[in-house]
Amino acid sequence: MVIESGQNNSHTEEDNEFVSWFEGDAKQSEGGRLTKGKIISINESEGFVFVDVNEKNEGRIRIEEITDAEGKLLFKKGDELDVVVINENGERPIVSHKKALKRQKIQKKIEELGSDYKDVVIEAKIAHGNKGGYTLEDADGVEYFMPRKVAALKEGSSHTNKRIKVCIINIKPEEHTIIVSRKRFFDIDTKNKQEKAQRLLDATEPLRGIIKNVTAFGMFVDVDGIEGLIHYTEISYKGHINPAKNFKEGQEVFVKAIGYDKDKKRISFSIKATTEDPWVEIENELEVGDAISVVVSNVESYGAFVDLGNDIEGFLHVSEISWDKNIKHPNQYLKTGQEIVVEVIEIDTKGRKLRVSQKNLIEKPFVRFCKTHKEGDVLKGKVATLTDFGAFVKLGEIDGLLHNEDAFWDKNLTCKNSFKEGEEIEVKIIRIDHQKERISLSRKSLTNSPVGDFSKTHGIDDIITGTIRDIKDFGVFINIQEGIDALIRTADLAPLNKDELQIGDTIEGAISMIDKANNKIRVSVRRLEKIKERESLKEFGSNEKITLGDVIRDKT
Repeated sequence: MVIESGQNNSHTEEDNEFVSWFEGDAKQSEGGRLTKGKIISINESEGFVFVDVNEKNEGRIRIEEITDAEGKLLFKKGDELDVVVINENGERPIVSHKKALKRQKIQKKIEELGSDYKDVVIEAKIAHGNKGGYTLEDADGVEYFMPRKVAALKEGSSHTNKRIKVCIINIKPEEHTIIVSRKRFFDIDTKNKQEKAQRLLDATEPLRGIIKNVTAFGMFVDVDGIEGLIHYTEISYKGHINPAKNFKEGQEVFVKAIGYDKDKKRISFSIKATTEDPWVEIENELEVGDAISVVVSNVESYGAFVDLGNDIEGFLHVSEISWDKNIKHPNQYLKTGQEIVVEVIEIDTKGRKLRVSQKNLIEKPFVRFCKTHKEGDVLKGKVATLTDFGAFVKLGEIDGLLHNEDAFWDKNLTCKNSFKEGEEIEVKIIRIDHQKERISLSRKSLTNSPVGDFSKTHGIDDIITGTIRDIKDFGVFINIQEGIDALIRTADLAPLNKDELQIGDTIEGAISMIDKANNKIRVSVRRLEKIKERESLKEFGSNEKITLGDVIRDKT
């Protein structure tokens, strides 16, 4: 559709020149004459509007410049509108309505700024860039020019639509240009932050702040336009506090400025610094060994935290809760909110640590056990733990140790192979070590030893025969009965030659020792020889027909 065109529509070179100007080349220049133009025709099919600008030839505007977001025309033939005319010396002037509107906004902004414009801060987005710099546009559509040398932007990266803050450094009304600098903004912003930070650091009263962001490591708070961090360790004297559980965005808090990092341009705040340090009171009024009432504030697998009631928490390790060494979890004994009495066992005011113990205020199970038990007592207990060397037997609140050698007369048996954990057995207390707080137990002492039974039918000097089971440097072991061995010391082997003996050989000897308690028997060949000599002498004395010479002959 053509409305009152009457113009030649073959504009190939001229069209290209116009499109090039419209799409960016002319954006580098703020030149051109601002004037009133009158629409003489609208060519929708070609996408142009022809405007009378009092020149030899009418100017031309792309139709997109006079349509709204829905594509509807904002003007009609005969309407007047503001335009900027460029390339007036050409055959056909290049005209822009949008450029006229932008120039008007710039001029209005220049008038608003007046003469006191330097270092005024503007927030705008980067519209586009060229070799000389960047064109910025604020929320009102006002354009600004930022030279590349003061842009403080990374070269080679796209910054289009990036929102930045800049400072106005110059205004050129005749060129319809407002020049800005991001570098200048950084300089001024740093200086302002340092000055504000110093004022905050010098403040003696608590400062009102608004929480802007809550993280795992702390909270960012805005105080008088300065944003700083409250580290989670600066929230409370109690220790590490989870910010997310106790605070939310938009919440008001009172803080104290405690530091400023010039390199990072970051100020640090503290909530706990707004109140008196309770550790001073702790240092002056509390001593190791004091018993105090506390409230359990948190229970973990490794222990519990207890509240002393003055914004200080103490730590109760799992090993300090009870004398019971088999605690699986502190919640077996403690619950959050429970009031308990503990003993102070460590105060570290510099490290802000306080450790307490609950078991120290409870009588030791070992002491209680010794009040009602003594050595020689026989009692029942349950096998708590099996080891290679024996078993620990639970005797109420404490454990006693049953060694393998005290459990069985048979040395081939062990607790690990004979008992099961949880099994009830009867034991005898054979030793109480008060210094080391240890209880030694015996099971075999409750029964007769094999040697004890053997002694019922055998005595010293009884002649016995056994088979060599083992040969040692100190003697030989002979088996004299099933399950019973006897030792013949090397000195007691005479007149036998030990070097001529072999395992399996049969040896005859006389019993020289029976130790029922330790299940030991000793046999002596030499003793047997003496017994035989005595028997020979007796026989000689009772028979008158035998002479001394006869005896001597028998020996040889």
